[in-house]
Amino acid sequence: MRLLIGMATLSVGLVAVAQENPAAKITENHAVTEADGTVREQRVIPLPQWLSPEAKAWLSRPLATDANVPQTIEQRRAMQDASQARHRDELLKMFPVTVKDSAIAGVPVREVVPATIKHQDRVLICLHGGGFNADSGSYSESIPVAGLTGVRVVSVLYRMAPENPFPAGVDDVIAVYKELLKTYKPNRIGIFGSSAGAALTLEVAVKMKQLKMPMPAALGPFSSSASLVEGGDSRSLYNTDGWRGYVPVQDGRQNPEYVGKTDRRDPVLSPIYADVHNMPPTLFITSERDLLLSSTSTLHRAFLRAGNQSQLIVFDGLPHCFWNNNQLPESREAWGYMAEFFDRELGR
Repeated sequence: MRLLIGMATLSVGLVAVAQENPAAKITENHAVTEADGTVREQRVIPLPQWLSPEAKAWLSRPLATDANVPQTIEQRRAMQDASQARHRDELLKMFPVTVKDSAIAGVPVREVVPATIKHQDRVLICLHGGGFNADSGSYSESIPVAGLTGVRVVSVLYRMAPENPFPAGVDDVIAVYKELLKTYKPNRIGIFGSSAGAALTLEVAVKMKQLKMPMPAALGPFSSSASLVEGGDSRSLYNTDGWRGYVPVQDGRQNPEYVGKTDRRDPVLSPIYADVHNMPPTLFITSERDLLLSSTSTLHRAFLRAGNQSQLIVFDGLPHCFWNNNQLPESREAWGYMAEFFDRELGR
């Protein structure tokens, strides 16, 4: 079943209403189900009142446009690089860590090292988000976890699409992991990432199982796609900013430059089709207005069905990877869950 929606401020409205009078204030709920199961609906959706004042202000900020504004890959990468530089500068004031660029197994990485290392025998591998074609998390995802765990974090700058489609990124992470195994025991290694990095975390885990490699102690897929075929209801409802802005209609062809010539049901590319028995303990984190909510919860259920130790935490009212906003109390809460999880699982 497809769900087609239109936007009006913080309400979801019928497309026809928005086109006839964009300034009209929607005050009632309504839905129409067509013969093929497509739903056209309007919904009035107040912000949850238990959100922090900071989150309420963030979600209520003016929306620049509801249109699809394409970017070149150069523009996208420049924007994300500038954003990560700002995150780095802000987070380095919050967490006593140092960051340096280096390489492991020939793969460029960012090493985030706490001022006081609590556990010399542990290491965490961070796989940044960014839609497989940009870096939206090498600093913002790694620095808080390193600071809170007191553990060295290796943020892998894996090869990206369109220049390097799947499985280039998986191969890079496997190479880094093999090299780290020369220094660290597998039960002292954790792998995590957000969005594309969360998907890559699971892709790498499936590939490790296929290769019969020693598995890490823990996985942290924080807002992950499950399949490159489709994304469930939440992919039709939200974009990366939740209800706000342009949402494309699903057509089963997302991320074509990353997929390349690979079958979209390949079990590494789309882990929902993989055998996920005997996976390491896994923490899934997502949020109610996350375009990957459906995928993340579906993966969690697949892990449970396979008998794995799996936990799912869902934050209400917040959009995709909200924990990259370091001003939110909810982000600090999410970082805490991540750190507690790795402290526990790498300490067994």
